[in-house]
This record gives sequence, structure tokens and C-alpha cells, in this order.
Amino acid sequence: MAITAALVKELRERTGSGMMECKKALVESNGDIDAAIEAMRKSGLAKADKKSDRVAAEGVIAIETSADGKRAVMIEVNSETDFVAKADDFINFVNQLLTTVLEAQPVDLDALMAIALNDAGESVEVVRQALVAKIGENIQIRRFELMSSEDGVIGSYRHGDRIGTMVKLTGGDMALAKDLAMHVAASRPQAVSGDDLPAELLEKERDIVVTQARDSGKPEAIIEKMVEGRMKKFVNEISLLGQAFVKDPDMTVEKLVNQANAAVNSFECFEVGEGIEKKEDNFAEEVMAQAKGN
Repeated sequence: MAITAALVKELRERTGSGMMECKKALVESNGDIDAAIEAMRKSGLAKADKKSDRVAAEGVIAIETSADGKRAVMIEVNSETDFVAKADDFINFVNQLLTTVLEAQPVDLDALMAIALNDAGESVEVVRQALVAKIGENIQIRRFELMSSEDGVIGSYRHGDRIGTMVKLTGGDMALAKDLAMHVAASRPQAVSGDDLPAELLEKERDIVVTQARDSGKPEAIIEKMVEGRMKKFVNEISLLGQAFVKDPDMTVEKLVNQANAAVNSFECFEVGEGIEKKEDNFAEEVMAQAKGN
């Protein structure tokens, strides 16, 4: 039987699934829409896809480091509610992901979703969809970061389940790397050093500082010194090496790292749900809508 666009459209409307999933199910059922729906429900696909457009802004940041400290992975997995993020099924899924990603080293999310996650050979995406069907919430793997260091160490820190950081060092030791990871979580630098900051950011800040300085009415020579001083302070405040170390504010991170004969190569910081536009629930409107429906 020919699989028409109208048939695919009807199946999409009845299941909430994606176009390609619907077309595939119809091909396998030889155009029998009821059989396609039954097969999709058995696989959990229809139930999972119907929840895929719901906002998942809760969840966890999880980190796993290899025994030698040379490799680490940090991942953000989102759920719709904090309650689900604490459930055993969700936590087990995240832990499986960590171990699998650390071993397989996928290059991106697409590659991650295709990796076999369990002994049955089911992919991460298939297991994720089954978890959505079981839990009843949208579950999304939002992002991950892999780090490796052959001539140094990787330190990590988690503030609860919601903030995670990793710092990659050349030289140094694990204690220093962990201290710096904690510092990153507390101070949120935007780059390792001033040289790594975006030129557009620096130009924008300089324009602001110049305008403020000129409004003071002071001579041009004084204004120039004011601008340079304020720009230096700005760069130090937002770059890791220029910041005062959280455990000893009298010492900069750069001085701390130099004393250990180490160098910071990179760092990463994740926070659950950052940048995701959360839905604001209006309880009164929800009650009114339910009343009208009844």
C-alpha cells in the first residue's frame, strides 16, 4: 500500500510522533494505521514523542573521571521536574551515560545518541525514549563535555546536582585541579586569561568606560590612564587567572598556578537549565481551563 502524506499526517496527529518515525511505522505496517499506532505504543515511541516538546529545565549535572585522572566527562540531563531528577530510574540512566561516554568518547550529541547503552544493544536514544514512556516526563540529554590530559590532571567539582565544573591542567596535581574547579563554580570566569576574551566584549566595555571617563571632565591624559586602569580591573574580574583565589583572596589564581609550576589549559562550567526558557505556570488559569472543560 502506498504511504501517502495524508496518512503520515493522520498518524502524526494521533500519536504526536515525528514525521520520519510515522512514515517508518506505516511502511512496516503496510499502511495499516491502527497497527502502526499499536507498534509505536509498544515501543514507547508515541508516548515519548508526545512529550518531546514539553520544557525540560530541571535535571542534573553529573561528572565521572577515570581512575588515573587523565580523562573526564561532564553531562547535563534534563527532566521536567526536580522530583523526577531524584528518581532511581533517572539517576541510573545518567550513571550509565557517564560510563558509556567516558569509554566511547563520542564526538557530539548525535554520536552519543547512537551508542549502544545496554547489554541488549539498545542505543542511548532508544533507552531514553523508553525512560520517557516509563516516567511520563520529557527527558533530554542536553550537552556533554569530554576532557583528556596526557601530561597533567583534570579536576572536577559539583555543587549539589545543579552546578558542575571541570578544569584541565598541565603539570600540577589533583588537589590544585579540584581547588580550581571549585573556584570556577564560585567565581564564574568567562575565559582562562584576558587574551582569551572575545574582542567584541572588550570593545563594548571599553566604549562604556571611555564614555564614563570623559563625563568626568578630566584631561585626556588622565582619562587614558583611567580607562586603562578600569579595563585591567574588568579583565581580571572575568578571567580565571586574574581573579582572586576564593580560598585565599590575597592571592590571584595566576600566582597560585605559577607557584605549583602548572598551567591552566581550559575549564568548563555547566548549570542545570541555564539558557532554557522555563514555562511559567499560572495556577488560576489552569483551574479555570479545567472548569470550562468540565
